[in-house]
Amino acid sequence: MSPVPAFFQHLSEVLYQVLECVGVNPWVVERRRHTYLHREAVWDVTRYQEGLNTTTFHFGSQSEGTTTPGLQSDTDQLRTFNNVNIMYTWADWQQGKLNYLMVRDEDTPPQHYLLQCIRPDIPQPVTHYHHPNCVTDSQGRVFYSHMAFVRVAAEQYGDEHMRHGPSNSWSEDFDYVAAFHCSTLPLEIMSWFTKMQYGFWPSQDTLHAARMCPCFLVPDGYHGSPTEQIEWRITPNLIERLLMFSLSTVPIKCLVILKMLKKQEFVKYIHCENCKFTTFHCKTALFFTLHRTQPTVWTKPRLIQCIVSCLQTIQECLNLGECPHFIVEGVDLFGGKLCRGCQLSLEQAIQGMIHDDMHVLFHLQSDDLGKRLMALPRAVGPYPGDNVNAGICGKLTRDMFKLYLTHVRVVCNRLCNNEEADVYSCLNNEINTLESLTMTHRTTQYDHNFIKFIVKALMSVKVSITSSNCIKNGQPLPQDIWQLYSESLSTDVASSKLKLASMHYCRGELRRAESVLSEVEFDLVDSVQPVCGCGIIPFNDKLSKAFCEYTVKNYSHEQLTKKLAFCVMFLREEKFCAPRFLWCEMYRAVGDDVDHRTHNERQWMDWAEVDARPFRLYLQYLTFRGLGVRHRQLEAFHGLKDIVTLDKLGQLYHAETVINLYGHCCELESDIQGALHAYDTSLRNKPRNNAANWHKQRLEPIL
Repeated sequence: MSPVPAFFQHLSEVLYQVLECVGVNPWVVERRRHTYLHREAVWDVTRYQEGLNTTTFHFGSQSEGTTTPGLQSDTDQLRTFNNVNIMYTWADWQQGKLNYLMVRDEDTPPQHYLLQCIRPDIPQPVTHYHHPNCVTDSQGRVFYSHMAFVRVAAEQYGDEHMRHGPSNSWSEDFDYVAAFHCSTLPLEIMSWFTKMQYGFWPSQDTLHAARMCPCFLVPDGYHGSPTEQIEWRITPNLIERLLMFSLSTVPIKCLVILKMLKKQEFVKYIHCENCKFTTFHCKTALFFTLHRTQPTVWTKPRLIQCIVSCLQTIQECLNLGECPHFIVEGVDLFGGKLCRGCQLSLEQAIQGMIHDDMHVLFHLQSDDLGKRLMALPRAVGPYPGDNVNAGICGKLTRDMFKLYLTHVRVVCNRLCNNEEADVYSCLNNEINTLESLTMTHRTTQYDHNFIKFIVKALMSVKVSITSSNCIKNGQPLPQDIWQLYSESLSTDVASSKLKLASMHYCRGELRRAESVLSEVEFDLVDSVQPVCGCGIIPFNDKLSKAFCEYTVKNYSHEQLTKKLAFCVMFLREEKFCAPRFLWCEMYRAVGDDVDHRTHNERQWMDWAEVDARPFRLYLQYLTFRGLGVRHRQLEAFHGLKDIVTLDKLGQLYHAETVINLYGHCCELESDIQGALHAYDTSLRNKPRNNAANWHKQRLEPIL
């Protein structure tokens, strides 16, 4: 083994430390992976609640932990439909299921298959089947078209629909792929296990685990193929994820640097509009380099050499004009991606980087990597609690609970739209189903965490509906109501308690409301982070520094909820537990406003929802007004007025609703001009689907 040049060894040590400080370290990588496994559980449990038999997986940089904040990687999600049986041979046929046989002809492109429709009652092909999702060829064979998934996504997402290869989504930050999993690993993947017997990596244990991983068929035909719309591409995503999870720290750091080089440098040498060098090319080069390189090379002092080795692997592929898939036999990853001219241009550029002793690293702008390299060793923050790592942990935590809350809304929206039963009965059934799920199905700890959370969240809605009905009908509350409230109060530090305080206020129990509000005020310290699942991002989307630092060392669900304040949500069925002014938020649409709601807004805009901190102040204003404690009433009023100033308004969820609450307080202070000004401000912030339209119509005749 050749000795490491002194310059490379020093640069390796510095680069290793810099990457530690921007989130490429074992601790943050593990945190990312666990977070995305939690996200998979959220999707699977929610789909189970909806009666869908699906399994969700996350792939790519975010779930692997091979990214940094500066790389701005998107989220890749794949969902398989378990009620479909994909047959590799006739022996895989299953009675009563939707069966599709994987078929290849002489002209079928590599890595692609056609799916022939097979009868569910007997193992014979379907014939003469006329359906918009199916195509019949000249031989009378009926094939399932992948365009069915595209049509469904286009209908679901409307104008927000975007398609990139096999993915369909409503956001540039999120790629969703619908897929089928194969009953049997096909021959072009099975042959890989034989080839892997010779080489330094992956280990035999990893290969054994990989044999248990299914592969998937994704809706993506080969560009330009005559049968493109009925072709399905085979992809071993789970095997690739397993390989990534098996990597030590140095290969992960290598891959991150390759991604940075791809994003900033490689792109300069790819001049054709339709050509691109992808992250998957970088990952493939790393895999091949690991396979043929002794494990002793992948050490901290040799980090730069490892990066150079990966670049040389890319060079070899560019020189040959072919980049083989690491797992799937017979596939050229440059095909349709990178023309010959761009290949040669990029090859020369990489040669220049290597010849220049990798000085290109000092010019990398992502995460200020170049500046950090030149600043070390004097300016390195502590690990793992420095600002970048803490920020990553804070964002992972917030986004995880955002997803939790999004799915609470999805469930509530589905129950509210069930015209055959009342929401209360549906909630009861939902909670009972969730509580029995852990006993009747194989569930993971990730499933348990989410089920425990969503049961509490739904319990909060259930008990509020019960109270609302009692208030509406002038009935006393049931004897067990306080136990039910107690079980729902620990979702976070504020939202469920604020609903309890609101219920007390609506029942005229002002002293009880004051007591609960005082407790919430004490808990809502600066380190508490507001979170909402509405899909709306505040203009000034900041994470509290204190919250981020807390999440570094405290990452159990119980600990994290002590530092989260969810938005307060009232369904229409809960309205008698909400101040009457908020009822207008449940009927905010004017004219054709409903037609102008986004995919996310359609999940919650028929309810009232408000940021916890300003709602606490609004409730205190109303409560102290009722109690006649004028100085505390004014204290809450000025606190709310301070929140709606421009510098703080941008940090709020549902800012237009908060401004409307302030406007109502102005009305109660007999400041009609101030109230109208508030409603005008609210409408400038959100012209459509805003209850301020109703409030203006009500007040303008007074002036």
